[in-house]
Amino acid sequence: MKIGFLGALLSLASFGFSAEVATFSVDVTPPIGHQLFTGGGVDSVAVNDSLFAKGFVISGGGLEKPAVFVSVDWAEIRNDAFDRWREVLAEAAGTDRVRVLVSAIHQHDTPLPDLAAQKILEEAGADTQLIDPEFHEKTVQKVAAAIREAMKNSRTISHFGIGKAEAEGLASNRRFVNSEGEISYGRGSGGQNLAGRIAPVGTIDPWVKTLSFWDGDEAVCALSIYATHPMSVYRTARISADFPGIARASRQKKTPSALQIYASGASGNITVGKFNDHKMETRIVFAERLETAMTAAWDATKKHPVSKIEFKSEELMLDPRVDGDFTKEKLNEQLNDTSQNRMKRGMAALGLSWQKRCEAGQPIDVPMLDFGGKAQLILLPGEIYVEYQIAVQELRPDSFVMTAGYGECGPGYIPTKRAWEENDSNLSDWCWVAPGQEEKIRAVLKRLLEPKR
Repeated sequence: MKIGFLGALLSLASFGFSAEVATFSVDVTPPIGHQLFTGGGVDSVAVNDSLFAKGFVISGGGLEKPAVFVSVDWAEIRNDAFDRWREVLAEAAGTDRVRVLVSAIHQHDTPLPDLAAQKILEEAGADTQLIDPEFHEKTVQKVAAAIREAMKNSRTISHFGIGKAEAEGLASNRRFVNSEGEISYGRGSGGQNLAGRIAPVGTIDPWVKTLSFWDGDEAVCALSIYATHPMSVYRTARISADFPGIARASRQKKTPSALQIYASGASGNITVGKFNDHKMETRIVFAERLETAMTAAWDATKKHPVSKIEFKSEELMLDPRVDGDFTKEKLNEQLNDTSQNRMKRGMAALGLSWQKRCEAGQPIDVPMLDFGGKAQLILLPGEIYVEYQIAVQELRPDSFVMTAGYGECGPGYIPTKRAWEENDSNLSDWCWVAPGQEEKIRAVLKRLLEPKR
């Protein structure tokens, strides 16, 4: 039935701006035998469960060009590998690379691509594999092909939905005060530290937040984000999406028409350590807890007509760490020391790759999608600490702000000033940024989040 020009105008007026969304899901599991660098540098021997890249392309709604969000079941995506994902996916979606938001979920028994670092390792003759470059390129191209195909079948979205619920027994800050009254940062994901398991959870963001897109009464996709390290048992040599993958798959079975996407929030200093006994059966317990919160957030969803969608991005320059063991001389010495294990040589290559990127003067893009001022989706770089996610929310207390972490992961840990002052033990190696970055990060967040006057 034709509704005519006037009818079309009335329809648009009732639903706001016309927008479309295309969803995609791609298997990104590496072949057995691929090294798992964050899994201890071991060769994988089996696949516990498949890894996926899941996401959406949103267009219209006032956007100048489409925007892409993709969450990947990999440990991290760094430096030129991160740019490769953005460039190839941007071409597939007909947009600019700054508008491609790539977030790694950060499970440890998965790949960690950094193409420049991999080349450095190969030139040094090191037996360390961060990523098989051929597998990496095939994977990126496969995701791009899925985007092209998905955009042929884009769905009109009339509404977006927002909902949140508290998760229980899934997050604890690495920082705690032990029985002697001393500050410790020794609470890891594995939960082996008994003092860390007894101490309070500390500073966390307890909310699972879900952003969904709807075509009338039918949900098209849902993105859920929670801030915690996504590992239960790891360094198993078995490729796994861990408990977030299990929870996501279960939710997918219950909502077959709506793609379920999960991403990790700003959780560099947040783990399941307080609750973890490091037993494989506990992985299922964590998955059930996460799924329960995801379901509750879904059930709490409130729908809003699609109004103007805006894209905004700010550039962030972080200073590299170049003192002590992080000088080029020390990193090269560690890289070329054949007595060092795979992890040590790989860490040196990652440090050199990050310094090369910084020397080229390439800033980190910090992008954000704003849905009519009612909800925002922001992507932060690296293993950034949860205090920055809390700061983001404090800048827009009247809005529904969702923060995805593990964007450009080249910096590694991005701590707070307090963590440096208290000698956070986690910063001894997996942190390639210098102290003194908090002020500039907060300034970027303020420019992004402050509403227009």
